[in-house]
Amino acid sequence: MKLAIIGSGNIVHDFLTITKDLKETQLTAIIGTNRSIDTLKQLQSEYHIGQVFTDFDEALKKSDFDTVYVAVPNFLHYQFAKKALENGKNVISEKPFTVKYEEFEDLKKIALEKHLILLEAITTQYLQNFLDLKKKLPELGDLKIIESNYSQYSSRYDAFKAGKILPAFDPKKGGGALMDLNIYNIHFIVGLLGRPKKVTYLPNIERNIDTSGILTLDYGTVKAVAIGAKDSVIPFRSSVIQGNHGSIVVNGPTNEMKSFDIYDNDKELVEKIDHNVYPHRMYQEFVEFERIIRTNDLQAVQQHLQHSEDVMWVVKKALESADLKLD
Repeated sequence: MKLAIIGSGNIVHDFLTITKDLKETQLTAIIGTNRSIDTLKQLQSEYHIGQVFTDFDEALKKSDFDTVYVAVPNFLHYQFAKKALENGKNVISEKPFTVKYEEFEDLKKIALEKHLILLEAITTQYLQNFLDLKKKLPELGDLKIIESNYSQYSSRYDAFKAGKILPAFDPKKGGGALMDLNIYNIHFIVGLLGRPKKVTYLPNIERNIDTSGILTLDYGTVKAVAIGAKDSVIPFRSSVIQGNHGSIVVNGPTNEMKSFDIYDNDKELVEKIDHNVYPHRMYQEFVEFERIIRTNDLQAVQQHLQHSEDVMWVVKKALESADLKLD
């Protein structure tokens, strides 16, 4: 995979730390703005990236990458992903795929028509612990309740309260707790149960954006609750799955899936599982992305796109239920 990275923010810095172990991924280019040129050149030198560009159109003309990793603020995902697809490039887009459901549908249509790879970078779906957890669900009997809580006091929240609106809290830039932290919980729950019958979102709103909120997903016989907060914190982040024969406790946030414990109805620990293959949460997804692109596994692409579509549908219904507008 010849990869071009768009962006130079925290997620890019985080991703680049694992690239030394992604033997089949070639860092062909990094693309940003004139304002970030010093950072781009620093990353180029440190991680041996082929070329630096401050213009995406120029990069498309002058570099030979086959895949674009879109790692810019949420509201920019759609425009960069669309231009990449229209120019015959495969696309890996950071979460959330897009701000609007209709934007996702447009990207999906273009990718399928052009037989290109389009994938969402969402760690939960690729971690071995998550894959193993899905296999363990039948041991719980009939599922009843799922609860996921990802609450993390944002380093930008105090500035937001003081009146400085950064992208993380800007409704015009796809910000808010639902799109930032709770999206991981949605991927977790939808990854287990698929698209729910009904979605309701109860947000705490400040300056027209959700700083925290409780999302309910109704599956009929199973009820799920996803809690995401950027304005408050809890001592630990975890998820609990309850069935009539036992329960599973996921240790850590849903985007890391550090381990999980299986309990019986007597609250006795039955099994503790940690089968993740690499310390960093992003490694397994990029190994799989490379495999999908190298083998042109369009069947896997369609499966992952269906999952992402279900997640985007939940987001759409959540925003509608709360009368919350994101641009």
